[in-house]
Amino acid sequence: MNQFTTEIVDALVKKQDITEVFRIHLEKAINALLATELTTFLNYEKYDRIGFNSGNSRNGSYSRTLHTEYGDLTIQIPRDRNGEFKQQTVAPYTRSNDTLEATVIHLFQKGITMSEISNLIEKMYGHHYTPQTISNMTKSVSETVEAFHNRPLHNRYVCIYLDATYIPVRRDTVSKEAVYIAVGIREDGSKEVLAYTIAPTESAYNWQELLEEIKDRGVEEVLLFISDGLKGMVDAITEVFPKARYQTCLVHIARNITHKVRVEDRQEVCDDFKTIHQAEDAESGQAALDSFCEKWKKSYGRVIKPLRENDYLLTFYNFPEAIWRSIYSTNLIESFNKQIKKYTKRKEQFPNEESLERFLVSQFEDYNQRFATRCHIGFNKARAEIEKMFEALES
Repeated sequence: MNQFTTEIVDALVKKQDITEVFRIHLEKAINALLATELTTFLNYEKYDRIGFNSGNSRNGSYSRTLHTEYGDLTIQIPRDRNGEFKQQTVAPYTRSNDTLEATVIHLFQKGITMSEISNLIEKMYGHHYTPQTISNMTKSVSETVEAFHNRPLHNRYVCIYLDATYIPVRRDTVSKEAVYIAVGIREDGSKEVLAYTIAPTESAYNWQELLEEIKDRGVEEVLLFISDGLKGMVDAITEVFPKARYQTCLVHIARNITHKVRVEDRQEVCDDFKTIHQAEDAESGQAALDSFCEKWKKSYGRVIKPLRENDYLLTFYNFPEAIWRSIYSTNLIESFNKQIKKYTKRKEQFPNEESLERFLVSQFEDYNQRFATRCHIGFNKARAEIEKMFEALES
């Protein structure tokens, strides 16, 4: 039985906390490794005469504190006189071990507040971390934020969904601001968050800036854009991607209609409206739209007028039937936005825009990793037709 085992047994017999035993021996082990590293680097043992006039020698050490699940470790980083030694035992500038930092970042990604994380870590590891310390740990995500903004994108996307969600963020005061998000589907059916931006309100101008950004990052061809029909959106898209088509989200249209008709008529109106995107083809879809307008124009003329003037209700019928259910609405991106908002509700607010960005990118990266190799429903079946549509776009 070695000294380490003896001390553990002794602590158990005395009903003492064995964490301290682990902490002490871990500290000794790390310091021993550091000393061994320097010896290997210099190629002679401490006080060995071989080191005399060798051109380099030991030059003391400096202390650092490393936070671990066993408690704080005081480690001595040895130095050489020439300043050439670079130890590998402890990562430079690290103040916490990977396990703790990974735990903190994981909790942060799930929307847990800094104060809550601080309390949880104290219970898990037995010592206190201030919310500021926890916040500093999550700042390692900042490099990921920059990389996310600068990464190159694919040159082709079958469709791109555009939608904004509102999240509270503090500047001088707390207010909900629009987070613009673009999600694209590639030819192979895989999905990814392409880009995002944050602004106080939603406008077509901001959307155009975001579209110009994704074009600058490599997107050359897009067959279809889908959004909720924000005024000026079509012009913004056409300015950046003139060959792309546009689909107004029919689910948004249906919601708007239900708010403008009597309660007793809502169910019938909704059922009638569904026939527009459940038709067999474009011709039948147009017939269903005409029938809907004719039936309800007398009772709700102001509701019907915008429908007759909207040229982007049936665009999806020009695409392969296998993907119709995926492209007549923004449901795909809206469900993702709901998930984000579910996590942000736990935070109540973000202390600044940088904090919000770190959180968002952690969610986007997770989404992109999960769907990088998954084919969205219907897209595999439609691949040959989609390829022909891209060929026609180039001609």
